[in-house]
Amino acid sequence: MGAHPEPKVEHSGNHGEPIAWINRDHAPIERVPSEPWTAPPATDGGPPTVVQHPASDAGSPGRLKWTLGVLAVIVALAVAAATWMNHAAAPSTTTTLANDQSIPLVSVVSPGITAVTSNVTFTGAISARYDMPIGIDGDAGRIVAIYVEAGDHVKKGQLLAKLDDSVLIPQVNRLAASLEQARAQAALSAAEYRRAQAVAPAGALSAEDVEKRRATQITDEATVKVAAAQLAEYEARLNRTHVIAPVEGTVLMRKAEVGQIANSGGDALFRIASGGEVEMRGQIAEQDLAVLKTGQPASIYITGLSRAFEGRVRLLGAIIDPNTRLGEIRIALKPDPALRPGAFARGSVVVDKAERPVLPQTAVMSDRQGAYVYIIDGNSHVERRAVTIGGTIDAGVVISAGITGKERIVTTAGGFLRSGEPVTVAPAAPTSGSAASTAKDTQP
Repeated sequence: MGAHPEPKVEHSGNHGEPIAWINRDHAPIERVPSEPWTAPPATDGGPPTVVQHPASDAGSPGRLKWTLGVLAVIVALAVAAATWMNHAAAPSTTTTLANDQSIPLVSVVSPGITAVTSNVTFTGAISARYDMPIGIDGDAGRIVAIYVEAGDHVKKGQLLAKLDDSVLIPQVNRLAASLEQARAQAALSAAEYRRAQAVAPAGALSAEDVEKRRATQITDEATVKVAAAQLAEYEARLNRTHVIAPVEGTVLMRKAEVGQIANSGGDALFRIASGGEVEMRGQIAEQDLAVLKTGQPASIYITGLSRAFEGRVRLLGAIIDPNTRLGEIRIALKPDPALRPGAFARGSVVVDKAERPVLPQTAVMSDRQGAYVYIIDGNSHVERRAVTIGGTIDAGVVISAGITGKERIVTTAGGFLRSGEPVTVAPAAPTSGSAASTAKDTQP
């Protein structure tokens, strides 16, 4: 059990070489030395080269590994050489393209100067300048007649409506009769007092009787005054049943209806525009109030009408709404049937006229430092220039300070440029004369 087994050698039937078993001792295997290798004849006619390999290295595993390593190095060098050659050829094209694309191509414009006007615009509504509510200030009564409609022009004192006076008229007649009676009694008392005074010196009447007649006269005269006052009171009540126009103007609104009970202090029965005067009342931005003055001309536009109504600034608000930051503006207008109170209106006031450069909106940029443009100097380099915006019009942005209009200004893609960067200016597009002639031919 503990003895080592003897090595077992078996011979293959095909090649006759011994087979060695693992973990078994066996005799070393003898190998036949290889033949020396002769190189092919040289192209210059010289003798062939004979390479003699040592017999001990021929066919060894180390030799095979060395050969494979050499082949791998050769292949790697070939791949590296091919890659280097490709990269060596590519930079020429890439560098050319990079050089071509490194200098941006920009479009510029020299705006010159344009006559522009600075306007302040606002919106609002048409209103009566003096909107007077008309109601009753007497006793309540039923409306029995209406004599005007909304839109009518009325005169001062013209009858607008009438209340029921069937109760007041008899009272006025009764008081008028009482007044006549009191006056007659007062006249009789005055005559008796005069006669008493005439006969008193002769002793026909005593002094007491004369004084009684004098007192009766004074009392009767007072009664006349009381009756006259009562009559005047009821006549005033009767007059208040007539709703009249206190001023001349246009009836804006009528709420009175026949059969309606009108109460003192209730809703207005009519609204009248005093003198027919109208105005526009609008809201204007806080910063625009500083450039406006009373008396400046204004143009008012009404929805649905193309023509403008001329007016003047009549009043500027004394306060600013703390929530909206808006102030009030009122524009006095001439009376016109088209100017109906309540209509929406848009107003415009010219505050300045000057000649300014006008740039496309794409040419003007802004950041934390403010608005600016890019200018191309004489060396075709980009230069940043700060500008002040004076407003906007249909043609573009009005520049009030910063440029003169003679500079070459980048119109688009300024956000991709840097100050001091060289650029290439694109040639100006040719102006088509046919387009101008076509536009001219289309004019009526």
